[in-house]
This record gives sequence, structure tokens and C-alpha cells, in this order.
Amino acid sequence: MSNPASVFEAGDLRLSSGATYRGARLSYRTYGTLSPARDNVVLYPTSYSAQHLDTQWLIEPDGILDPTRWFVVIPDMFGNGLSSSPGNTAPPYDGSRYPHFSILDNVRAQRRLLREVFGVERLKMVYGWSMGGMQAYQWAASFPDEVERIAVVCGAARCARHNYVFLEGVKAALTADPAWQDGRFVRKPERGLRAMGRVYAGWAMSQAFYRDELWREIGFSSLEDYLVGGWEGNFLRRNAEDLLAQIHTWQHFSIADDPAYGGDFDAALRAIRAEVLLMPSRTDLYFRVEDNADELPLLSRARLAPIESDWGHRAGNPVHRGADWSFIRAQVRELLAR
Repeated sequence: MSNPASVFEAGDLRLSSGATYRGARLSYRTYGTLSPARDNVVLYPTSYSAQHLDTQWLIEPDGILDPTRWFVVIPDMFGNGLSSSPGNTAPPYDGSRYPHFSILDNVRAQRRLLREVFGVERLKMVYGWSMGGMQAYQWAASFPDEVERIAVVCGAARCARHNYVFLEGVKAALTADPAWQDGRFVRKPERGLRAMGRVYAGWAMSQAFYRDELWREIGFSSLEDYLVGGWEGNFLRRNAEDLLAQIHTWQHFSIADDPAYGGDFDAALRAIRAEVLLMPSRTDLYFRVEDNADELPLLSRARLAPIESDWGHRAGNPVHRGADWSFIRAQVRELLAR
């Protein structure tokens, strides 16, 4: 049910930072068939370091997102190596000269894609995990009349301070590589990418995940096998400048950065008209249940449904299937049935 990957030529984009990115390209892929009324669209933005091929597993008949019912669009986030990114931008604006994109910049470009390519002006749902959940929240705040529902899975309406500090550690590990010179990488920082993977592994999964050796459930023979194959390998296949660019986007996110709210976080939450499903993982170490619980009273139509799991942040991306997948599927089915 998938269609070929495509690229939306977005032209020159004026970014939230005030910079202009010339010749922006937004990669995307669609799944299923757009209804004649254009009323069956689910937007599914990518997460940190992920590309659409990494996340499309969730889209399947009778799955979490069913392409026999919904026209699912995955836009690749700026900085992920497929859409405009430091690694595919021509000099002199490549690498560390690449301008900073915000979550709002991503959402504005996605809105243009939907309108200009598909004629879609209203979304049935925006579904997002992690940074994808941030994009879902931004959609609902910035375009409240154009989004019926959002599912925020292990995400939040802003980057919490502790979340910011976690990313500082990841960034420090990556840039400690000798290849980081004068604010840019002069060659592939293999040592830094491996170190980044190990730092990330301690934050993405819960204490119980490691205590009970749950990596064995996904085919790894030992802890070292999991750290090398599951985490070092994940980041070694990415461009280091792209990874840094996405960290900046993540760290500096708040839905209140839309000029319509002038930095007023509470006002941005109150402006959301979409029905909101918040699904944090009970054991997520950086997108905390408490963050979503604080947001909940300011939302007019929302419910909090924590994932009771030992898989930490990855409970929201349950490629291992099992109970987490079944829980998310049931919750999303209920949301879409309303």
C-alpha cells in the first residue's frame, strides 16, 4: 500500500531564526489512497535521526495506522538526511553553516506540502512519536482549525530542562571526537558516533530493561552485542552534522514559539481545539509522564494514557511488537473512532 518516495520543492524558506534557506526540499512518502473528499489524511512525522523507511513499519493493514482506511503521509524532518540537511546542502551553507530549523519551520513546510501537492486542508490526525510528537503538538497549536486529532506518543509540548541536559550529554560525546575542529566535522567521527550511541542507550531504555535483559527479546546475545549492534550501529549510519542539527531543533522546541503566542506556553496549549491523546511511557527517562500531566489541564479535549512498559522511551516505538504495540493500537483506534 506504499507509494514511491517523493520530494516537495519548497523553494526559499524564511525560517523562525530569521535566516533564509534557499531551495528547500521536503522528502515524503505516502501510504494508502487519498479519498475523493480528501478527508482521510493522517500525518506521521519522523522522529530524531529517523527516516521514513525506519518508521513505516507501523503502517500496515489492521495495524496502528491502517493504509486501507487512511491516507498516511510521512514527511521527513529537516536535518534527517533526506529532506534538506547539513549533509546534503551545497557549500557554503553545508555542515555547521546550515541554518537552524525549528519544529515550527517543519510544520509550516508540511502544511504547504499537503495543500500544494494534495489539496488537503484538514487532517484527520497527526500521529507522532518523540520528536514526531513535538510536531503533532505544534500542528495543533499553530493550525487549530486544521487538525481534528493528535496522538502524542512519548512527546511533549516543549523540551523540558532535564531533556535539554540529556541532549547536552549526547552532543558532548559526539563532538569530543578529534574530527570536530573549529565548529565542524572534518571527517566522519566514528569514535564520537559510537560514544553517542552508548550515552543514548542509557537514557532511551529503562533500568528494568537492562536489569531483566530485555534486549534478548529482540535477538541480541549479550549487553555488549546490544550496545554495539543496537546503538552504535544506529548512529554510525547517519551523518554527524545532521544529528547535531536535529538536536538543536529538539532542544529549542516549544509550541509557544509560534509568533501568535509570543512565548505564552499556557496560551498555546489552551488554543488547541483538536482532541489530544497523550501516551507517555511510564519508564521514559526524558519525556516524562509528569510533563504531559502538567499539560493536560490546559487542554480542552484530552486524555492521558501512559504506556505501562519497561522499554523506556522505546515503548512508544514498539518494533518488538508485544504488549506496547497492542496498547498503542487500541488507543489510536479509539481516538480515530470518536
